[in-house]
Amino acid sequence: MRTILVASALSLIIGLLGTPVWIRVVRRLGYGQMIREEGPEAHLSKRGTPTMGGTVFIIGSLIGYFVAHVATGTQPTVSGALVLFLMTGLGMVGFVDDYIKVFKQRSLGLRSGAKMIGIIIVGVIFALLSLRFPNAYGARPATVHLSFLRDFGPPVGPYLFVIWALLMIAGTSNAVNLTDGLDGLAGGAVGTVLGAYVLIGNWQLRNSCFYVGLGPTCYTVRDPLDLAVVAAAVLGALVGFLWWNAPPARIFMGDTGSLGLGGVIVGLAVMTRTELLFIILGGLPVLITLSVIIQVGSFKLTRKRVFKMAPLQHHFELSGWAETTIVVRFWLISLLCVAAGLSLFYIEWMPN
Repeated sequence: MRTILVASALSLIIGLLGTPVWIRVVRRLGYGQMIREEGPEAHLSKRGTPTMGGTVFIIGSLIGYFVAHVATGTQPTVSGALVLFLMTGLGMVGFVDDYIKVFKQRSLGLRSGAKMIGIIIVGVIFALLSLRFPNAYGARPATVHLSFLRDFGPPVGPYLFVIWALLMIAGTSNAVNLTDGLDGLAGGAVGTVLGAYVLIGNWQLRNSCFYVGLGPTCYTVRDPLDLAVVAAAVLGALVGFLWWNAPPARIFMGDTGSLGLGGVIVGLAVMTRTELLFIILGGLPVLITLSVIIQVGSFKLTRKRVFKMAPLQHHFELSGWAETTIVVRFWLISLLCVAAGLSLFYIEWMPN
């Protein structure tokens, strides 16, 4: 528990104090956000806002995590390191995308194919390594089973697991990217999911099959406490960043941040054996992604649009909602999704 507190506190300080420093650096370099012309007209005023802010909370998370372990005399784990690798690797893909945008002064960075290749490379390395490194009890960071509250069903085998992991990684990173359309929206939504994984990791430790004995409701997660430390470190850094990213934003996280955040939460889902529960916990990015799928599908089939604009948050912008109203209400939706997910997670422990 001390490691969680130290990691979150240190990351918070780095995010809070480091973000204005990064803002000054980005402004001096002239790395301002490019805005799509086909987006809402109100967004054109945001052109030139410093971007690539995800760099701050990714670095802050890494520093908070490792320094917390040194300060408390505990060892980092393979599970924690792999989740941080996934976050950092996807963040680097996003950083290249952001850099091309600001360097060439256009709204398009990496081509979609090149971006997907980067995501696949990082995702495959993560998936393959997560099936290695058994601990003293034979538990590995991930297993070749599907999971909801824990693993279920027959094993799918390593090849199908890698494909499943890639689908989750690509889907989640792009879902968070789509959610990052208004000031503070993606950060607040992901923050609620990270908070849930702090609680889930702690609960899994207290009911671990390796420490409290075997039972139908115990968990075989390899490093549950360290996964909670990772979630707390990223959450702390993200809260510090949100201080400056809240409407009206003084800095944007960019693809650096949105891809990195997508990576860390999907990595936590895989490692905690909550892959399908994760769809509920991350309900807001799922809804926003579905709005894009519905919009594109409807237009291709009927040449008619369901929403005024997709993703969903822009539909409400064009309907006259203030940006802060949309952000706060979407945060509330995210909180409700997390509450529903946590209720399902804890319900088997409730007395009849």
